Amino acid sequence: MIISMADILNDAKKQGYGVAAPNVFDSITVKACFETADKLKAPIILDCAGLPFLEETANIAKFYERKYPNVKAALNLDHGGSYEEIVSAIRFGFSSVMIDRSTLPYDENVREVKEIVKIAHALGVCVEAELGHVGQGFEYEETRDSGLTVPKEAIRYVEETGVDCLAVAVGTSHGAYKGTPHLDFKLLDELHHKISIPLVLHGGSGTGDDNLKKAVETGIQKVNLFTDLSNAGLKSMLAYMGIDWDNMQQDGSKGEFANMKANLCDAGIEAGKGYADLLAHYITLFGGKGRA
Repeated sequence: MIISMADILNDAKKQGYGVAAPNVFDSITVKACFETADKLKAPIILDCAGLPFLEETANIAKFYERKYPNVKAALNLDHGGSYEEIVSAIRFGFSSVMIDRSTLPYDENVREVKEIVKIAHALGVCVEAELGHVGQGFEYEETRDSGLTVPKEAIRYVEETGVDCLAVAVGTSHGAYKGTPHLDFKLLDELHHKISIPLVLHGGSGTGDDNLKKAVETGIQKVNLFTDLSNAGLKSMLAYMGIDWDNMQQDGSKGEFANMKANLCDAGIEAGKGYADLLAHYITLFGGKGRA
């Protein structure tokens, strides 16, 4: 069932484990998440970014919610931008929204986040926000240190905004890293002990199993993932398509789909398998297996 992300993360914080938050955008990725969570008896958070995907993804998630009633899942807007996008996600049935104002000055960040918190909480929807700024992997060496979360600001921010969980910048980046990721675990430990609400790590892909495992052990409850899962899905799909395309023999006697060199339906299924296999690895790594 789709429930509050705050409920899932508060349990993770209490029990000392992390929850995988893969990005989803279609039936292949949503199905992979529900099937994997059901298989591992683990909670899952479905992150979805971008207004073009929101309504369709919400409807797909509700379909698989009915097929897998034992799965505890949250449907979260990732990096919510405009006011219209965030309100649309709430209207479509998202159980959580992230409002990302991490590039704004502190006071503007607080003001805009507070407005969304007031609306979302009135409708039973929880809110994630970001303080500090997690940049892009291609500029990691230049920007890694400039956006780290300041503990004193974070304490004040949580009190002033009333958010349910906080994305912190402790040395990760979105996308593929240019350079070697190095996390500030001392900073993360301080944030964990000084902030009462669950903490979120953006930019999980490419950070490495050892770093991610230690981040969860040090105080992270939600780990966002996309690039690694996307690459795993593409790798699986390309393996399916790794054939001698020009010389492949076709056999029309075996039905419609056999009379093709390859087909989009099966390519998508194979991509979902690769995505799901790596997701299962991360769920287990974060200690989420058997927690639902």
